[in-house]
Amino acid sequence: MEEELLKHRRGEAALNTSAENMSVLTTLLLFCDILLLCCVDCTVPPQDDMEPLEVEFHSVDFRNVLHWKHHPRAPEDLQYFVQYKIYGEKQWSIAELCQAIRELQCDLSQETSDPREWYYARVQSASSEGLSPWVISSRFHPQWDTTFSPPKMKLNVTEQGIVVHIKPPRSPLQGERNTRIAVTKLQKLIFRLYLIQDGVEKETYETIGCSKKGPVSPRGTDCFWIPWLNGKNLTNIKIQ
Repeated sequence: MEEELLKHRRGEAALNTSAENMSVLTTLLLFCDILLLCCVDCTVPPQDDMEPLEVEFHSVDFRNVLHWKHHPRAPEDLQYFVQYKIYGEKQWSIAELCQAIRELQCDLSQETSDPREWYYARVQSASSEGLSPWVISSRFHPQWDTTFSPPKMKLNVTEQGIVVHIKPPRSPLQGERNTRIAVTKLQKLIFRLYLIQDGVEKETYETIGCSKKGPVSPRGTDCFWIPWLNGKNLTNIKIQ
């Protein structure tokens, strides 16, 4: 009887020791996994010498293009990835046409099509050596930050004066009829016309659209009528 009890106690002790060993082994394995993850993280740090430089928007006629420069010490096999977001949003959106590109620019006109919003964009580079940190642009507002190319101008000479047809530049955005939207639909512009006679600036006119002053009623949406000066001795018309 005593021998059986001794054997039973020895069995319980062996089980307890085995359980303790398993617990220690599990703890060690978990520690190794954590250490391994840390080591992996440590071996692939962001590559600062690969990061894009001078990330900024350039905008003309609401064509909003993000530009950046190649880091002088970066490897040659760089590819770039672009994301954007509206100011105040938490999540970044992927610029679908600007993933794994080699160009140093990305056209974000469609992604930043609301001229009243504030936008950010960011760029990351990747190569066989790793990834760079994300580099974020400064805040961009299309309506405030875009510049405008000169409008096209057509002159029609009449007996009463000159009809000036002004055709404003167009944005890359598409309208209902798949035609590009004029910038005047997105932002109010003032066109200033200067009349120059014998090399001297004589008069200045301003218009925001079609003016039908005078005896001429021209067709078109953007136009201006200018009377003759002193026997038609007009040498130049300048528009701004």
